[in-house]
Amino acid sequence: MVWRTLGVLLGATVLSGSLQLAMAQESQGNKSFVDYVATLKLEAKEQGLDSQTLDSVFPKIKPFKRAVFVDNKLSEPKTSLETYLPDVVPEWKVEKARSLFKTHQSELEAIGAKYGVQPRFIIALWGIISDFGAESGHLPLLSVLASSAYEGTQQVFFKDEFLAALTIIDQDNIDFNTLKGTSTGIIGQTQFTPSQYLTFAQDGDGDGKKDIWNNTQDVFASLAFYLQQAGWKSDGTWGRQVLLPKEFDLSHSSLEIKKTFTQWSALGVTRFDGSALPSRDDMQISLIMPDGEIGRKYLVYDNYRALLKWRKSDYFVLSVTYLSERIKFPVIK
Repeated sequence: MVWRTLGVLLGATVLSGSLQLAMAQESQGNKSFVDYVATLKLEAKEQGLDSQTLDSVFPKIKPFKRAVFVDNKLSEPKTSLETYLPDVVPEWKVEKARSLFKTHQSELEAIGAKYGVQPRFIIALWGIISDFGAESGHLPLLSVLASSAYEGTQQVFFKDEFLAALTIIDQDNIDFNTLKGTSTGIIGQTQFTPSQYLTFAQDGDGDGKKDIWNNTQDVFASLAFYLQQAGWKSDGTWGRQVLLPKEFDLSHSSLEIKKTFTQWSALGVTRFDGSALPSRDDMQISLIMPDGEIGRKYLVYDNYRALLKWRKSDYFVLSVTYLSERIKFPVIK
């Protein structure tokens, strides 16, 4: 199973031209970009990709100077949830999410039922990762990926994604000029890598295509399928904000520690309004404190863990879940 690799795609820093050249000379043994691309074509042929497809697309691949070469470190923002959530999920985004939910409600409900994912989470994830599709990428993907493999520090990763992008063209008959992405090599309104497209992209409206760039039903179905495969549970939610008693043993706070509601209640944990936790013991629940002892505390469930497979960041997941709650309440009529 292929999961998110956005640790590689975030915290990006553009390298200077001289450093790019030095890295290229070191990693490629002074091989020119043209020669490097020729080796990629040979490798693609060895993997069985159609020769006619390769002959068509490879002459169009050019060095792309705006490709972003990135490291694999991902850290939480240097802020708190009190300032982060209003910044990432402003009121205009809440209003837009609710409006789009209402506009697409019928297809969302059908897709949600098929994949077992509540529609509000589909819209919320879409809104956070690509601003409801506004950030889907418009750059020539193969040129970006080839340039990143040639000049960057993540050569193996980008080469594999380049070959996956070729497979998309070969397998789904997508034109070179249609296969657009961002400067970090992710594609469409779903913000998939090419390999993730091959694993998770879905034909949401049954037209025989998987258009995650322009077709919202394909976008919704692909996001829902991703969450389904990540272990989403349709009969539950993500978690809840809670209150802890004074002198609570903070060693209980960890995603690795799982307890039932009854066990958390016995430790003095309550709902945020001070009322008792649900009286059910069929769930394994963890306590998290992203901002430490003085910040917000949450009990989180399996669906929270499913979202962490997209990006291993409590701040990211809580932005998605916060938007999902704002979609849910008040009820959209």
